[in-house]
Amino acid sequence: METTQHTYIHQQQARLDRIRRVARLMDARYRVPGTSYRIGLDGLIGLIPGVGDTVGLAVSGWMISEAVQAGARRRTIARMAGNAVLDWAVGIVPVAGDLFDFAFKSHQRNAALLAADLERMGAVRPASAR
Repeated sequence: METTQHTYIHQQQARLDRIRRVARLMDARYRVPGTSYRIGLDGLIGLIPGVGDTVGLAVSGWMISEAVQAGARRRTIARMAGNAVLDWAVGIVPVAGDLFDFAFKSHQRNAALLAADLERMGAVRPASAR
């Protein structure tokens, strides 16, 4: 039993770590020179009309699918979906949507929601324990 539980926690931690890496890439990979502000691929590819925001939505869909497979609560899944749809819907608005993409950081929000849910369930180690 101990080994099975350890394997489960290890798998969930690996899943969460992958999601966090992708979220950072999408929302905060690059530092804006001369500032402490960070941007990611989501904001950059969002500048491509029509295509960019849809790519960001597809990445969010993958994250939500991973959350479902991890056993996240329905409430968490719904909040993640809401963040993804909001990011996409506002993001498709020219100029204002692009600024929103740089500020909202939906992928990191969703990674944090999933992390909190998995920590609550005991499926991953709390961030303070690592």
